[in-house]
Amino acid sequence: MLNGLLAGMSLALLGACSTPCEPGRLCAPVVANTSADASHPRAETLVRPAAAPLAAPSAPSVQTMPVTGPDAPRAPAEVNPIRIGLMLPLRSDALAGPAEAVKAGFMAAYERDRAGFVINLIDTGDGAEDALDAYLAAVKTNDVIVGPLARPAVSMLATSGAVSKPTIALNHPEGGSATAPPNLLIIGLSIEEEARQVAQWAHAEHPKSSALIISGNAAWQKRIAAAFAARWQQLGNTAQLVEVPVSGGYLHESGLGQVRSKIEGEPPALVFAALDAPQLRQMRVATGAIPIYGTASVNPAAEPGSAVAELDGVRLLDLPWQVQPDNPAVMVYPRRLGQTAMPDLDRLYALGIDAFRVARELALHPGAPFQLDGVTGRLAVGTGKGQARFSRSETGVVYQGGTYRLAEKKR
Repeated sequence: MLNGLLAGMSLALLGACSTPCEPGRLCAPVVANTSADASHPRAETLVRPAAAPLAAPSAPSVQTMPVTGPDAPRAPAEVNPIRIGLMLPLRSDALAGPAEAVKAGFMAAYERDRAGFVINLIDTGDGAEDALDAYLAAVKTNDVIVGPLARPAVSMLATSGAVSKPTIALNHPEGGSATAPPNLLIIGLSIEEEARQVAQWAHAEHPKSSALIISGNAAWQKRIAAAFAARWQQLGNTAQLVEVPVSGGYLHESGLGQVRSKIEGEPPALVFAALDAPQLRQMRVATGAIPIYGTASVNPAAEPGSAVAELDGVRLLDLPWQVQPDNPAVMVYPRRLGQTAMPDLDRLYALGIDAFRVARELALHPGAPFQLDGVTGRLAVGTGKGQARFSRSETGVVYQGGTYRLAEKKR
């Protein structure tokens, strides 16, 4: 889906998020540095909560954020508030920045709808086993758990047999969410899902047509190119793929020439750009006036207020938080004040906001389906075959003169 912030271990731990893992991006290589066990031995030690809350464990560190002030709930909520455990890798040198962004968004949403809830902050380190140990302790004293954030930790939790209470994972396990236990709701941002939604959008506007998919050679670019192509072809369309060599973040001229030859020989109806914004600026010279579609990776949001003329007319999919500042659902929450523009951290902040809102709905209406106009998209939670199901529809816009115009995107 951080310019030095997610170096080393963080790239492997945040391996499935929505934005890519090259410089300036959030996500990581496809292969994580920790594998999930089929069945974690400590899962057998899980103790289900007693009628009265158990004492908070001495480790991992847990901070309770009680409901106070004029908006505090009255009895009986004061006596028995709903307890949400927010589990984040705040003790990780590599992941503390992303974790703090999620925490800040979560608490911003909590401040708006805090009545009847108490937040228990559970900080963990890098390891998946550490996160599982924290979870086993947290389920004893909380009604809903939000976390983990790192992909290996989500993978281990999903296969541990320990998920006994409503749990909201902030990332995707290896192998996808198909094997997730019934109480585990996976709401992590997914760049592959973005690409599939872009394919659906492009098909609605150019049915039964051809697409030229232009990709760099980074792992995240190949992933979204493959996701777009698979969905595009499922819809009855045709596609050609051109993988352009990249050096130092820039496209090779030989690759640009190959794209020109493809377009001149057999002009496509549209281009899907599995690139970042600077690379697409280069590529625009070769694609000319052909309609271009992309995911959040092509959004030049790192330069707010400054127009990037080469990207005018590009159709892209991103979170409402990034492209709809006047959306009523977005306007009610504060921005990361005093922070420089870092789109990846901004997306994690938005994820934190929606994580609290989803947790709140799950706690107040257990087992009931619901929809939310979220800051990360239109959210829908339902059940089917005993499995909690989550979907997110992001916002399609046309970039023009440094601003975004809402596109009439059919589904």
